[in-house]
Amino acid sequence: MPSPTRHRRTPDKLRTVLITGFGPFPGAPFNPTQALVERLGARRRPALADVSRVVHVFPTSYAAVDRELPDLLARHRPDVLLMFGLAARTPFVRVETRARNAISRLVPDAGGRFTKAGCIRPGAVAALPGRAPFQHLVSAARAARVPTRVSRNAGAYLCNYVYWRASEVHSRKIPIVVFVHVPLIGRSSRPRGSRRRLSLADLNRVGEAILLALVAAARRAARR
Repeated sequence: MPSPTRHRRTPDKLRTVLITGFGPFPGAPFNPTQALVERLGARRRPALADVSRVVHVFPTSYAAVDRELPDLLARHRPDVLLMFGLAARTPFVRVETRARNAISRLVPDAGGRFTKAGCIRPGAVAALPGRAPFQHLVSAARAARVPTRVSRNAGAYLCNYVYWRASEVHSRKIPIVVFVHVPLIGRSSRPRGSRRRLSLADLNRVGEAILLALVAAARRAARR
């Protein structure tokens, strides 16, 4: 369920930010994006004091995205939509620049549903661009000491699917839309000599850096 952090808007139209993550899915019984977005919704910083934040965790199913995303957008009318998802095989954070018109026919969602089509919208373009200052987000994330890269491939699963559905909404309704993939995090001590995984503290830090960068971008846009 959405858990809004509400603040009164000031005359210079400070932003409403919708922050989303996903629950568990086949092969990933623990999804760190749930804890991450809840933390970002509760984080208290002066730069966020007058920003309305709404946090939502999607069940990892196509039906849930189709049902819940339009309702969230209609109710909260966000100026910034910041979405997170898990990329378990990637050891760094990925700022996705586009959503692909692709959907996996091989991997079921958390409800066991397979899709028959290999694309999201038949006859549509191959990809839709996100709407965000991507390189600026990467710089902010790296300043938070977390390895981060720009990515042009959001996959063909629910992360890409929700990004496509959000990106096809007109920019007048959601000026800023971006999806960020995060890696698996370390939850126990690692064997000697193995690569260090990012921690939840790392994700909280990079998530906050990206959130603050987006809020700053939204403020600049509002002054134009």
